[in-house]
Amino acid sequence: MQTTAVVLEEPGSIALRELPLAQPTADDVVVDVFWTGISTGTERLLYTGRMPQFPGMGYPLVPGYESVGRISQAGTGSGLSEGEMVFVPGAKCFGDEVRCLFGGSARNLVVPGARVISLDSGLAEQGALMALAATAQHAIGEHAVPDLIVGHGVLGRLLARLTLAHGHPAPVVWETNPTRRSGAEAYSVIDPAEDTRKDYRAIYDVSGSKGLLNDLISRLAPMGEVVLAGFYEEPLSFDFPAAFMREARIRVAAQWQATDSATVKRLVESGQLSLGGLITHTQDAANANDAYRTAFEDASCLKMILDWRAF
Repeated sequence: MQTTAVVLEEPGSIALRELPLAQPTADDVVVDVFWTGISTGTERLLYTGRMPQFPGMGYPLVPGYESVGRISQAGTGSGLSEGEMVFVPGAKCFGDEVRCLFGGSARNLVVPGARVISLDSGLAEQGALMALAATAQHAIGEHAVPDLIVGHGVLGRLLARLTLAHGHPAPVVWETNPTRRSGAEAYSVIDPAEDTRKDYRAIYDVSGSKGLLNDLISRLAPMGEVVLAGFYEEPLSFDFPAAFMREARIRVAAQWQATDSATVKRLVESGQLSLGGLITHTQDAANANDAYRTAFEDASCLKMILDWRAF
């Protein structure tokens, strides 16, 4: 078995390559992928060569953890059936030729059935947003919901939508780029320079900017919390006195768990959470090079989707 995959050969160099697929076991499913999303966080760092070192890091690699497709083969122990539409949060099925980091950007995937999430086929390419939605849900968890969100990209919008879906008051969202201030649904998006508040209880930063922490701490109410929900390539630091005076808390939100995706799926299926209006660009997978450049360089591109159906 073989497939076509996006391979990041080295920083700045993307190619489509034919790769071998692992032989599926009884617990696996084979997924014919229709759509994959491009992450402007982790994949940008991989593309530019600025991703901090961690286990599994290296080139060449297959990126991607936002895949949607249909099961073409289902093992007897997979618990799934042929024909089901599923979301795949990455895979490790290409042998030793490449590193699978995160291994989802390919036309076909072999993955354990326990790893995929069944989807309503009507979601189509919007199903690729499940990982970001689950990431936002994980950041909130059982903690204080955001009353300030920093950044109005896809993750920031999903945080705002989830806050409302859970029945909480609308948060304020900061966005410095005027082209990204539109698209709010029942919440306000403002330039941070216009905001004089210093009584936020929970500030969720999804900007990934290292230079904001002191300003965010200065905006907290006593015993308020700053949640680092983005990905930061450089060390973060802050001045202690302001944090001390407020008894500020700093929390890091990491990778989503199965309970987070289950919550998001329930909210989407019930109509409480919309994934609409977040995918702004779609390209045939054959044009992957152009798609990645657009995703990383065009501020109007919230979410780029690669369409694999022509392969």
